Amino acid sequence: MTGPTTGTFVGMPAFPTAARTALADTQLRHNLAHATGVIRGKRAAVVGEVDNWEELRLAGAAVKERALRSLDTHLVQLEASLTARGAVVHWARDAEEANRIVVDIARAHAVDEVVKVKSMVTQEIALNEALEDSGIAAWETDLAELIVQLGGDLPSHILVPAIHRNRAEIREIFRRRMGEVGRPAPDDLTDEPAVLAGAAREHLREKFLRARMAVSGANFAVADTGTLVVVESEGNGRMCLTLPEVLVSIVGIEKVVPTWAELDPLLRLLPRSSTGERMNPYTSTWTGITPGDGPQEVHVVLLDNGRTRALADETGRQALRCIRCSACLNVCPVYERTGGHAYGSVYPGPIGAILNPLLRGTGDPQTDSLPYASSLCGACFEACPVRIDIPEVLVHLRSQVVDGHREDRIPKPEAVAFRGAAWAFGDASRLDRVERLSSVAGRILRRRGRTSLGRLPGPGSAWTDARDLPAPPTESFREWWQRTDGGERP
Repeated sequence: MTGPTTGTFVGMPAFPTAARTALADTQLRHNLAHATGVIRGKRAAVVGEVDNWEELRLAGAAVKERALRSLDTHLVQLEASLTARGAVVHWARDAEEANRIVVDIARAHAVDEVVKVKSMVTQEIALNEALEDSGIAAWETDLAELIVQLGGDLPSHILVPAIHRNRAEIREIFRRRMGEVGRPAPDDLTDEPAVLAGAAREHLREKFLRARMAVSGANFAVADTGTLVVVESEGNGRMCLTLPEVLVSIVGIEKVVPTWAELDPLLRLLPRSSTGERMNPYTSTWTGITPGDGPQEVHVVLLDNGRTRALADETGRQALRCIRCSACLNVCPVYERTGGHAYGSVYPGPIGAILNPLLRGTGDPQTDSLPYASSLCGACFEACPVRIDIPEVLVHLRSQVVDGHREDRIPKPEAVAFRGAAWAFGDASRLDRVERLSSVAGRILRRRGRTSLGRLPGPGSAWTDARDLPAPPTESFREWWQRTDGGERP
């Protein structure tokens, strides 16, 4: 049995190319503008109710920062706590190792299908594809993830993966695909949200009752008790975490918090910043195995996959504080116009623009384009509940991208321009000669009635397509200074 094949981000073009395609899709832009606008409004309302919101942000950031500063100690403690409560702990250095662990567990129990709780980390490692290659169907049970999977699509938002779809599109996906992989959609299916949710509920119920193995992620992992936490809004997570015989949870190592008490600010920040709710409808916690209650075999896969690389970056490590709320996406003017697919990764938007290069490293053209997918307006930092200074990290990563090209055999036009500027500014006499030539050029252009250089040919066209490049001034500042005796005479 195999599940419905989904798309893949492998081979996606660099952000400027992908964004140009997205900008031409007017329906996509309409869907995004409407959805992000609604989420922003709900978030603003519930955040406005909290008198000490900034203090709460500081507390949440401090919890995550303390955990990251002593991550090695907390991970060892988490492993010991989980093991003491009957769970089996696995360590995975990368996606391949994590996928192999999950596939081996599924094969050991002779299962040919698993149900899944919505999980960014399983998308990051392409677990569904790995399971499918082994003949195991992975059924997404989150409504938005189900829409993406049935549509053979890709997620475009951290919280609402199908944000790029409208109700009519979802209805057609359900009518066309549900019957191919399970219970079909009813003949009288409409595009009313409650009706669509009901069709999904009926379609998934048989899978919940049949599946013997489930896969989840975790929003948080408490080191001192060995407790994993999943927050969600639909109840599908609760079904996956309680009904199957075997539960495998794949957890990024950055999800650790030291103590149960330190969950408090995070569980108050997350729902307000993500869904615009005061609290999550479902907050599920489980600690190992409880005889006669829930899964009787629990595996926890602690995943690195580039996280230690990010942790070693003193400026970039703050990105590991991310609690995957998506607040930065919902306020980003770039994301609102291009959507998530343009980022070419499971993690889109401002956090994806820094997290992907930090996890993967720079050097790939697609990844290298992401730190530039921002206007640096700072809205993302203001919205982030754990105070990740995304603009600071974006600038930091841009410098790494530039440094990676310093030894290129054929330098980029931008590098040639700056080298020329460095040559001129490096010597006063050279700068004086350049300024004089520039003044002559400025006088010639103005005699011809031109105040702008217009559209430059070749590589310069990318700059002048959207900006006016003024003609050089007819007189440099130093010439003016000498002529007017420092401004003392006309």
